Amino acid sequence: METVYGTNLTLWDLGVLAFYLVFMFGIGFVYKSFSSDSSDYFRGGGSMLWWMVGASAFMTQFSAWTFTGAAGKAYTDGALVSLIFFGNAVGYLLNYFVTSYRFRRMRVVTPIDSVRARFGAFNEQIFTWTQVPSRVLYAGIWLNGLAIVVSSVFQIDPLVTVWVVGIAVVVMSVAGGAWAVIASDFIQVLLLMCISIVVCVLALAHPAIGGFSGLMEKVPDHHFNFSVAENARFVYIWIFTAFVVQAFKINNMFDSYRYLCVKNDKQARKASMMACLLMFVGPLIWFIPPMAARVIQPDMASVFPNLANPSEGAFLFMGMEVMPVGMIGLLICSLFAATMSSMDSGLNVNSGIFVSNFYKPILRKNAGDKELLLVGKIMSGVFGILIIGAGLLWLNLKDWDLFEIMVLFGSMIGIPIAMPLVWGLFIKNAPKWAAWSTVLVGVSFSFLSIQTENYGWFGVGDLIGREKSDFLYFFSGLGNVLVCSLWFFLTVFVAKKYGYKPDAEVEEFFENQRTPVDNKAEGGKDSDKNQSTAMGVLCFIYGGFIALLGVLIPNSLSGRVSFLFCGAVIGGIGFALYRSGKKKEAPQLND
Repeated sequence: METVYGTNLTLWDLGVLAFYLVFMFGIGFVYKSFSSDSSDYFRGGGSMLWWMVGASAFMTQFSAWTFTGAAGKAYTDGALVSLIFFGNAVGYLLNYFVTSYRFRRMRVVTPIDSVRARFGAFNEQIFTWTQVPSRVLYAGIWLNGLAIVVSSVFQIDPLVTVWVVGIAVVVMSVAGGAWAVIASDFIQVLLLMCISIVVCVLALAHPAIGGFSGLMEKVPDHHFNFSVAENARFVYIWIFTAFVVQAFKINNMFDSYRYLCVKNDKQARKASMMACLLMFVGPLIWFIPPMAARVIQPDMASVFPNLANPSEGAFLFMGMEVMPVGMIGLLICSLFAATMSSMDSGLNVNSGIFVSNFYKPILRKNAGDKELLLVGKIMSGVFGILIIGAGLLWLNLKDWDLFEIMVLFGSMIGIPIAMPLVWGLFIKNAPKWAAWSTVLVGVSFSFLSIQTENYGWFGVGDLIGREKSDFLYFFSGLGNVLVCSLWFFLTVFVAKKYGYKPDAEVEEFFENQRTPVDNKAEGGKDSDKNQSTAMGVLCFIYGGFIALLGVLIPNSLSGRVSFLFCGAVIGGIGFALYRSGKKKEAPQLND
């Protein structure tokens, strides 16, 4: 019998966690040599391969919230929550057809550089200081959610989780910059998908479930028939809102930062398609375990009495119920991975924005590249500490609903910021003041939405609980899309009436979008082989470690197979990448 530390944590689990954290530290130092200037550090010199960028683009819409807040929603409401993620997939599909190649053709280092090119220096500062603090708070929410759930389920002090995960991200991001951030995202995608598949398969194989057909029969009716859910008058318009909101959020200029890293516009489209496919497949496996948990344990509050929303522990409950000895450690690593991917992106993007869009144009106009690179590393550390502080701050707000926070923040704040950065990518005749004024109008509309306590004047009667939050989501979400769009087009009409003509910088912005990127001719570095080889070695090491656990840990045959499956997938992909890096040409991976 294995000694248990906390709830279902054995010495094997702790060893798995320790190896994971050391491995993440190591990634930062492996990729340290890849950054010789600020462009390398903030966007990989615009020379990264599509499969790295695609994995990272996927991870930007993923956090531990998927396994906590979203899983809690799946536990109570069933498959409905998956539609948010399908909305993400549709957003990435639009990336593929419409925006990803445009983003790469902007030829900028940070996403705020594109705001300056399109809307001028004033908007550069407006969007810098709306995005940077909000991303710090957002990352703090993710870190807080992880700490609370891990504390309640595994009895690990939330302060320990915040500091350990925070420090790991800071060390990796400061040392390796964008290269380390995106490389770690690729490995973490492999880990997340493998663990999710294992939990899903083992949950369906549980005797109380009896496969997918058994799950369909045993879960409450509303898990797959949304119209019969309690207080679900607005469920279909909520679904429509989720698709619209996510599509606009994923296709705005600020969220271009992943595609700025890829080597050309053709690979940008491949990266967006990879993210799209991952986001379509993911929900099909992520939310089966929490729905199975609803069958096995209808009263999650009796299992996790210390969680403000006990249903948020549903995925982890199912993992503890079915996973073999030692694999709980990998499950926690998956939670860490989901949060770390969100945090490290925040650090790298924020530090890049601070250096390129505030430090250089405002504080040190004549700063050289070495100075910018040094300041970028310092600011990565500073933003890391701020995110840790935000996570500690959110720990004092334990009674808040993570799902509601994330969803409403996206519709009420994210959409007003995104709308001018979507339309501005296509409409050349919009004046520069259209950007900041659209944000102001949208945020004002969101404020009025909150202040409207009684929605009876819509003819829907008094609203409480879920109906009120659903109504607020689609009212603020669709309302902001409509109001912000109308205002933006109104500015075009007004500008035309007063004879506005785009200046040379705006003309160049749109000319760049019509000009395909030639990475080699434009001074890009040819690092394809190094990328494939380095990633191949890292995947082979981590996959080999997991496979070794399948041999060493005394588990049943199914438990050993679970480890060997994860190890074989990660290690096998590593081997394929390593071989491709050793060949002179690897068109199937690098073209």
